[in-house]
Amino acid sequence: MVDSQYYLPNDIGISALDCREAFRLLSPKEQMYAHYLSRASWYGGLIVLIQTSPESANIYVLLQKMFRAQAPQQLEAAATAAGLSAEEYQAFLVYAAGLYANMGNYKSFGDTKFIPNLPKFKALVWESLAFKQSPGDMEALWGCCSESLYSLEDKQKQLGLGEKGISAYFSGNCCLEDAEFAQKFLDSKNLSAYNTRLFKTEIDGKRCYEVRLASAEKGENTDEVCCGKHEFEDAVFSVKRGDYAFLMEKVCQNLEKAKDYAANDNQKRMLEEYSRSFTCGSVEAHKEGSRYWIKDKGPIVESYIGFIESYRDPFGSRGEFEGFVAVVNKAMSARFAQLVSSAEDLLPELPWPPAFEKDRFLKPDFTSLDVLTFAGSGIPAGINIPNYDDIRQTEGFKNVSLGNVLAVAYATQKDKLTFLEENDKDLYIKWKGPSFEVQVGLHELLGHGSGKLFVQDDKGKFNFDQTAVRNPETGELISSWYKGSETWDSKFSTIASSYEECRAECVGLYLCLNKEVLRIFGNEGGDAEEVVYVNWLNMVRAGLLGLEFYTPESKSWRQAHMQARFVILRVLLEAGEGLVGLKECMGADGRSDAVITLDRSKIYTVGKSAIQRFLCKLQVHKSTADVEGGRALYEGYSAVTADGTHNFLRLRETVLLRKEARKMFVQANTYIKDDAVELVEYEGSAAGLIQSFVERFPDDAEKVEAQLNGH
Repeated sequence: MVDSQYYLPNDIGISALDCREAFRLLSPKEQMYAHYLSRASWYGGLIVLIQTSPESANIYVLLQKMFRAQAPQQLEAAATAAGLSAEEYQAFLVYAAGLYANMGNYKSFGDTKFIPNLPKFKALVWESLAFKQSPGDMEALWGCCSESLYSLEDKQKQLGLGEKGISAYFSGNCCLEDAEFAQKFLDSKNLSAYNTRLFKTEIDGKRCYEVRLASAEKGENTDEVCCGKHEFEDAVFSVKRGDYAFLMEKVCQNLEKAKDYAANDNQKRMLEEYSRSFTCGSVEAHKEGSRYWIKDKGPIVESYIGFIESYRDPFGSRGEFEGFVAVVNKAMSARFAQLVSSAEDLLPELPWPPAFEKDRFLKPDFTSLDVLTFAGSGIPAGINIPNYDDIRQTEGFKNVSLGNVLAVAYATQKDKLTFLEENDKDLYIKWKGPSFEVQVGLHELLGHGSGKLFVQDDKGKFNFDQTAVRNPETGELISSWYKGSETWDSKFSTIASSYEECRAECVGLYLCLNKEVLRIFGNEGGDAEEVVYVNWLNMVRAGLLGLEFYTPESKSWRQAHMQARFVILRVLLEAGEGLVGLKECMGADGRSDAVITLDRSKIYTVGKSAIQRFLCKLQVHKSTADVEGGRALYEGYSAVTADGTHNFLRLRETVLLRKEARKMFVQANTYIKDDAVELVEYEGSAAGLIQSFVERFPDDAEKVEAQLNGH
């Protein structure tokens, strides 16, 4: 019997992202700009199918062909003829919606595989109009993906590297040592791994690696990205351009069209550099585009596009493609602007010495946006970008909070609230939204935006006084730092993403205790205390829920944020003195349950002190490039064991028993009619989500599918 965690439930929450009012308020020129950026994002988003798993693109093509021939309502008759019950057909629709929403057959949040909850998938394919029109094509497609569609062999249950899971960033014969070796090569050539994939072969007993760069152009006629063959130690590396070439070309075409409607020179230059990056495969060009993006202060239409987050690369260096287009929410953005204005007063409150903070705070844009388009594997609640540390350290960054995502993602029903005492549930529901708004703001702006990296550049120049800066933990002069082309991601690799998310979450917890911060977000007096309590309560509950994203067999975490929250739960449990309580019990349904409690009277004393000490340690290891110390600290708290005060392996079983599926979002489409942009919205259902994807590529659907099928 298949474990139910690998199925998406038929009653999974699916909500439409409302952006009609925000879009209506744009000028015709701004609507055109948003439209073409959206088109670029959606074409680029298809790359995620290829990045996720070997079969994802073929499953996508199979579903697209079925739904382009028959809308979900029409296909239902074929399902009945194929012997599917109403529940089985709904399971099929939910599976299809899940594949579209996650851009692949692995969950974007947690990286576990999901499979169709129906045995008669093949019968439905054969009964469909698409099959009757092109039986040869459909049978071939089914043959490409039918086995992996349902396979739950241990390695295929989750994303990972080597024997730990599936990764399309690497060929199947690559292991962690190959990833580390390739990183050494890339560093030696000053090449970023962000837009690459790695494929390994062996010729005459010699290791040969192919580094594929994402670009519209193929061939080697550029010096910018070190194309060609390179002898490195005892191996040969071949750097080639042209990965995802067809899709990269479509991205560039739409960026060029968007340029005609740009509001200013910064936007034009930004789009030019993005196009150059996606054309020739240069991350340096994307960094240059990001510099112009930072300078484009307070745009009405905000966007970012490229190989951005490295959460799903098992090694932590390669970026997943994403592109978003959103419209500024002026009322909420005013609050965030106030937080930015207060940042220089708040930064000194963070628990590390002044030398460990950036020489000057580069005031970023911080806006609340309503998402029009977010193409990728999932939609976050807030973003701090760019992820290039050298730019973030010296030139600046932007923060965005995605308001219409927050509005629907965190609405909670009391009867579905797990692991809380009854008297906490009403408070939680009332204050979850306001508290999360504060946490997202602090996490993005002062979490990701704080802290200095000590660096010695290629010329030997230091960005700190090595004769004066002391480690606050030991009192000794610091003895390690980043050298040359080393970055936070390349040094801390597999733990970098989660460690940084943990640091940012701790900053949010720590600074939400500041009354001025709470006042900025409109919370004073008793309301402010409720926001603090629910923010901390939400964090410890999330730490328990995080156990869903741990795989005992490989002793690995599959989701950076949830690992971070579990670590914080461990730190606060360790603080003792009754601050956090966690006990196992029996639920009203006779099945195992658990309850987590927080003593609000000890948040400002025991809790604050524990986070203060831990946060300082996190920053010191990060600033000084102390990988060994950072790993020992972080992996120690990340360990999920059955011994000790709490049996976390048993608690994990309880969490899996009572988990609720993560919501999916239905996004609008735009198209041009009579020289004006029209917005098309869809209902918040599996059928609505499916229809939005069927109508997303109206002009060249077959060409897109042919390219994905032969990627």
